[in-house]
Amino acid sequence: MVPIRYNFRSLAVRKATTLATALGIGLVVFVLAASLMLSNGIKKTLGASGHDDVAVVVRKGSDNELGSTVEDAQVGLVTSFPQVKRTPEGKPMFAAEVVVVTAAEKIGAEGVTNLQIRGVGDDVLAFRPTVKIIDGRAPKPGADEALVGARVRGRFRGMELGQTFDIKKNRPVTVVGVFEDGASSYESEVWVALDSVRSSYGRQGIRSAIRVRLTSPAAFGDYQRAVEQDKRVGLQAMRETEYYEKQSEGTGLFITVLGTLVSVFFSFGAIIGAAITMYAAVANRSREVGILRAIGFSRGAILFSFVAESVMLALLGGVLGVLGA
Repeated sequence: MVPIRYNFRSLAVRKATTLATALGIGLVVFVLAASLMLSNGIKKTLGASGHDDVAVVVRKGSDNELGSTVEDAQVGLVTSFPQVKRTPEGKPMFAAEVVVVTAAEKIGAEGVTNLQIRGVGDDVLAFRPTVKIIDGRAPKPGADEALVGARVRGRFRGMELGQTFDIKKNRPVTVVGVFEDGASSYESEVWVALDSVRSSYGRQGIRSAIRVRLTSPAAFGDYQRAVEQDKRVGLQAMRETEYYEKQSEGTGLFITVLGTLVSVFFSFGAIIGAAITMYAAVANRSREVGILRAIGFSRGAILFSFVAESVMLALLGGVLGVLGA
């Protein structure tokens, strides 16, 4: 068997072709790995936002909060069932909120992008105990003040502590606090007082969704049947973890399929490049092959040596691609 150090020395001697081929293979691995990482990251982030003991109530047929409307009169109905957890004072634990999207100007890049704004009640931190204010303070009740997620801070104009931005034209709010929530999707949102959002966007009398904390995760089935059995209200209940899982399915699948297709097309070029490199290596080393045969190495051993060299080249490209991703 040809010593493996022979292959290492061979790759080191032809630095230019070795690096070019490895980079071509690495590009394929980079695209595929990056798309899978991004898809998994979306699922992980949205999954961290959900809890098994929380139910999300939206309009029947709605896939998300942005496309749902729930009337104020229905809030009392969906929070009155015995499966809803209550405070020591006997009040149901829920969050009836409004979710809108605004155009925010990015820092360090041209143009604007969508930013999700959540209109929340004064007890939002009590309902979400995992949320921690890491800088500043909580907004005062009824004031035009905002909490921004840690992943929003510094990425958009006006989203730093003490700065002001418009949730809609001529409706400024002041950033008074920054919060974290275990790397959940909430960290990519801006929270503003419910009445400020509703008056700015003409959403008086309606909510986007109602989140209800249940007495236990096992109580969800009974609560879902209680909410959906009244066909007049037209509402549906989902476990919060399942709700966010559905939100991630479409985006995750799109990114995975797109990344896989691009990788397949790139892989053809990488295969051709690697094949050309190995054919050239064999053609330019016919004297070496003759010497190897003359000193007693069999055809199979020499063939295995060249195949091992091509595998080493592919592994080098794979490592570069994964590190880059």
